[in-house]
Amino acid sequence: MVAITSLYDGKLPDYYTGARADIVAALPLNPQAAVLEIGCGDGTTGALAIAAAKAATYVGIELDPNAAALARTRITDVLCGDIDALDLSGHCARYDALIASEVLEHLIDPWTALLRLVDCLKPGALVLASSPNISHWRVILALIRGHFELTETGVMDRSHLRWFTPESYAALLRSAGLEIISVTSITPPSARTRLINQLTGNRFAHLFMTQIYVTARKPARPS
Repeated sequence: MVAITSLYDGKLPDYYTGARADIVAALPLNPQAAVLEIGCGDGTTGALAIAAAKAATYVGIELDPNAAALARTRITDVLCGDIDALDLSGHCARYDALIASEVLEHLIDPWTALLRLVDCLKPGALVLASSPNISHWRVILALIRGHFELTETGVMDRSHLRWFTPESYAALLRSAGLEIISVTSITPPSARTRLINQLTGNRFAHLFMTQIYVTARKPARPS
């Protein structure tokens, strides 16, 4: 069996960097909050959240040891390793928010991993998750032409083990017991896309969504 870490051989260092300012902006202003991020990279998103008074404690989970080492200089703590093998028992019900930015598609079993991560959240905690959209029109057009070519980054990243549509990505989060607040695109739609969506009653909105962005919440009380 090929080790999961080998899928990242050859990735450039900037693959693990880049602060998600849009996700930090979506976090509530709470300088006492504890935030958990899976796939924290080099910790730049966490550092931004702390600087913006969105978190006092920011813990990351990161597979790449070099990125994890950098992250430790910027955020509270980093658990380095494969989520499937990490012991999270000491993190039960500790966090006010979970960030999963472009990471669940890299996991062998994102359904089980997400259940374990949700156990780390307090009741009512916020979840901000994003993933590439396999139902974008460019991907569909490539398939029609008979192409399924893997790349170093983007929707067809060769380290992706799962692919999602907006509907199936939201279903993934629901399967972990989360309540979906919204399913949107990371980038605002263009004027032409807004017109097409308006004329078609949003039936084809998934075709123009490059990256899926889901906001969800852990129920305040068990259902």
